[in-house]
Amino acid sequence: MRNGVFGAEGNIMQKIVTNIWSNRNAEEAGAFYAGVFPNARSWVESRYPFEGLLEFQQGLAGEPLTVGVDIDGERITLINAGDEFAPNPSVSLMLNFDPLDFDGDAVAARAQLDTIWEAFADGGSVLMPLQEYPFSARYGWVQDRYGVSWQLMLTDPEGDPRPFLIPALMFGGPVQNRAAAAVDRYLEVFEDTELGQRVPYGQPTGPANEDAVMFSDFRIGEQWFMAMDSGVEQDFSFTCGMSLEARCEDQAEIDRLWEALSAVPAAEQCGWLVDAFGMNWQIVPKNMGELMERPNAFQHLMPMKKIIISDI
Repeated sequence: MRNGVFGAEGNIMQKIVTNIWSNRNAEEAGAFYAGVFPNARSWVESRYPFEGLLEFQQGLAGEPLTVGVDIDGERITLINAGDEFAPNPSVSLMLNFDPLDFDGDAVAARAQLDTIWEAFADGGSVLMPLQEYPFSARYGWVQDRYGVSWQLMLTDPEGDPRPFLIPALMFGGPVQNRAAAAVDRYLEVFEDTELGQRVPYGQPTGPANEDAVMFSDFRIGEQWFMAMDSGVEQDFSFTCGMSLEARCEDQAEIDRLWEALSAVPAAEQCGWLVDAFGMNWQIVPKNMGELMERPNAFQHLMPMKKIIISDI
């Protein structure tokens, strides 16, 4: 890796990257995920500089800043920081175990699902037991030892094909029953989008009204996402613990997405924003690694709200 804040290794082209806040253990967590999934890998993508750090960052000088993880071609990023934020189940990662990916062998697909489940459950906590449900012959929801939530499902091979890993958004608490409105907004804001399925609850279920979304999925570019309204009361919602990083082609795209999404001016910082539905986004140039090689780039970035490429 070259010197600087952002390294060039692991340049996996992907429009939107799920970012996970880690409590000074991003490198350890990345190695754990790389060991759980077949053919996965992790790498230290960037490090904190030794100068220009904010007060709360002083103890992180020279330490990893971001750790990349490649899981079946889907990139996630672990942000190495402190205990200011933590993941919660409002954003989870759905894993689809499709027998077609195992040469039609449902037994092999189930065996790999069970193996990964055991790794996540070790030191973690079960949110929904691994068992048969009306929507899947085998499904479970687990929060791993690092606080990241995963949904594992044995997929019906006769259904529409979907990627192995899909970020899933659950709307509850202050944004209860707003999943449909959020998805419609994302389909409008981003280019090359498509609504997949949208299934309403049909009747009041806990805090969900009859028109709330029990399940939906949607596509942005080549990536799929899921969204649903919570069917149980919950006292948590979206935070910086799990955010979505949108990688932009140029300043014009940064400006457009920032204007379309940012709804909480007080939350704007270093390319981060919060939208009207409480979701945290990072709106960044796709060549951020290259830009951060510039002299004093970290110091230039810290005071910014919306990123101005020419000022880095």
